[in-house]
Order: sequence, then C-alpha cells, then structure tokens
Amino acid sequence: MAHDPNAPPINPLPPVVWMLVLPIALIELALSAGTRGIIGGPQAVGWRLGAIQDYAFSGVVFDWMLATGQFPPQHMLRFVSYPFIHLSFTHALFVIVFLLALGKMVGEVFRAWAVLVVFFVSGIIGALAYGLLLNDPAPLVGGYPAVYGLIGAFTFLMWVRLAATGGDRYRAFSLIGFLLGIQLLFSVLFGGSRDWVADIAGFGAGFVLSFLVSPGGWGRVRQRIRHR
Repeated sequence: MAHDPNAPPINPLPPVVWMLVLPIALIELALSAGTRGIIGGPQAVGWRLGAIQDYAFSGVVFDWMLATGQFPPQHMLRFVSYPFIHLSFTHALFVIVFLLALGKMVGEVFRAWAVLVVFFVSGIIGALAYGLLLNDPAPLVGGYPAVYGLIGAFTFLMWVRLAATGGDRYRAFSLIGFLLGIQLLFSVLFGGSRDWVADIAGFGAGFVLSFLVSPGGWGRVRQRIRHR
C-alpha cells in the first residue's frame, strides 16, 4: 500500500471554514480570558454580558423594530453577529467542533461563497423564526442555527447521493433526527431554552438553499421541474 511521505497528517480544511471558525475562537478566547481576569482588568468580567447585550439577537428589539418600522443598522447587525457570541467556553467549543466537521464535508463540495451563504442565511432565517414564532425575552446567541444550516447542506448532499445510488433518501435525515432527539431529551430532563426553533429553521434554510447554491444546483432544480 503506497504511502505519501509529504501528505499532511490531518486533512486540510477549506479556507472558508477557517474564515468562520477563527472569529468564533478568538472572540471566545478574549471573553473567557476577560472573565477569568487574565486580560482587560476588572471591567473585563462584564465583557461577555456586554457582547450579548450589543450583538445577540433580541426578540424584544425585533418586536420594537416591527412595531415602529425602524431598522437601525446596529440592530440589523444582530442577525449576523449573534452566531459569533456564545454563553460560555463550552458552548463555543461545541459549535466549533460541529463547524469544523460539517464545514469540511460541505466545503469540499460547495464553493466558498456557497458555504458562506448557507451559514449566514441559515443564521438569519433562524433568528427570524425565533423572533416571529416565539415571544421569548431571552436573547438568541451562539452559532447553532447557522451550523444547523450546514447540517441541512450535508443532509442535501447525502440525499442526492442516496438518490443517485437508489438508496433510501430518508436515511439522509438521520443526523438531524438524532440531534433533535438529543435536544428534546435534554430539554425534558434538564429544562432549557427554546433555541431549537431557530435550529430547525436554520436546518430547513440550509437544506433548501443547497438546491440553489450547490454545484449545478439551479440546473438540477430546473431539470426536476421539467420532468414533472
């Protein structure tokens, strides 16, 4: 069996994945270090709370924007900034792990711009669902809705592959079913927020977007329409 001595020990990640992971990691390192008093002095203890107040998606602020018809840039920014702020180091770590794994699998097939579209649009759709469907004063924070969009894109790739090989296409949805089952179990046992609404919306957005932004995606959609 041939072995390439120049092959990297770890398969390289698509650059677009690093573009998403590094800001999350650097922001979390700064917030965690500030909380522990390593940097920033005494006032740094409140950095995380300040970041959540300024950059998390707020259903209360969203309701105010809809009621007044005013959409200030600093509040519109929340739709794309909240995935980069997390409640704790562990929260950010799990998001990074999912992003590395799913970003690699999706990024090896999708173009870089398509990965960015799936990530950010899924995050926006997740926030809209959270704001429109719930009346929850708790802010939406963390990268899970955007990452669930990448899960939707991965599910699309599996769905296409199974369809091409004659397999059961519903097997492509096993990952999202497992993850939602785990979320439901944790909610029943330990209680928790209703962020899962944003997660499901992000997944749906990622899956649907993949029909348009995947290689040959729009052509594939038109071909399926013609055959109906």
